[in-house]
Amino acid sequence: MNKSLKIVILGGTGFVGRSIVHELQAAGHQIDVLSRNRELQRELGIYPSVRTLSTDVYDQAALTRRFAGADAVINLVGVLQNNGFGGKDFDTAHVQLTGTVIAAMKAAKVPRLLQMSSLRAGEGDSHYLRSRGEAEARVKASGLNWTLFQPSVIFGPGDGLFCRFAPLLKIAPVLPLARASARFQPVYVKDVAAAFAAALSSKEAVGKTYPLVGPRTYTLSELVRYTAKVLGVKRLVLALPNLFGRIQGLLFDALPAALKPFSSDNYKSLAIDSTSEHDGLGELGIRRTPLELVVPEYIGRSEHQRHLDTYRAER
Repeated sequence: MNKSLKIVILGGTGFVGRSIVHELQAAGHQIDVLSRNRELQRELGIYPSVRTLSTDVYDQAALTRRFAGADAVINLVGVLQNNGFGGKDFDTAHVQLTGTVIAAMKAAKVPRLLQMSSLRAGEGDSHYLRSRGEAEARVKASGLNWTLFQPSVIFGPGDGLFCRFAPLLKIAPVLPLARASARFQPVYVKDVAAAFAAALSSKEAVGKTYPLVGPRTYTLSELVRYTAKVLGVKRLVLALPNLFGRIQGLLFDALPAALKPFSSDNYKSLAIDSTSEHDGLGELGIRRTPLELVVPEYIGRSEHQRHLDTYRAER
């Protein structure tokens, strides 16, 4: 049995974070989840080995206090949308926060950092991917015992992919789609959680970057059509020409980040395929889960039923 560790997690109340918390507490680790979201904190209260602590994660002194006595820190904080037209929010959440985490870890003498990134980080001209790349550079130069994870789009109950398109497909006879030919290798959220758990207990994982991808590549159009098939509806998926895709992104740019379904920065990110020839999950001893085995089990259900199913699965 692996040694029980004290782990501090930033971003542990999010979609991926909750799966990682579940995986790590099941392995016997003691976990502190730092968050200012009290509603999501309550969801993790079912685990006796998990504490949720209200913390300003951008305050280095506060982080240093929370990191005291920890064996490892997991940073899952990330944003997909930015307020306004620049990349300030990406820089704050990805680059600046990573620097703050590293400084606080050094002050608290915590040696081990597991950092969430993104497939193709640092490539292209989107603010999102560039900020992910800059954050990775800071991690690699930190002198800590680091491991980086680069997932493609992540799927599972409550995801931002199938659960996002399903409601639209239920009501819209035609779905206009920018970058319809963009390619992904969707990876199951439980496989991602297993990867973090495996790397945490592996000396060989120190100093490595793991691409986390599923077993098959799909275009965005294929994923949307598959969603419609599972829902049992026939819909026209209309691939927008690049000009109209750019215009669509620009129109949404003026919206607050929380309300943006799409942006010009998303459009730029989708110009680069989110795929990899390297099987990072396999390197960590994890068999990749095909989405066809999982997605039909959760899309189309009510939000209440999904919460019940998730709760039961984690009991």
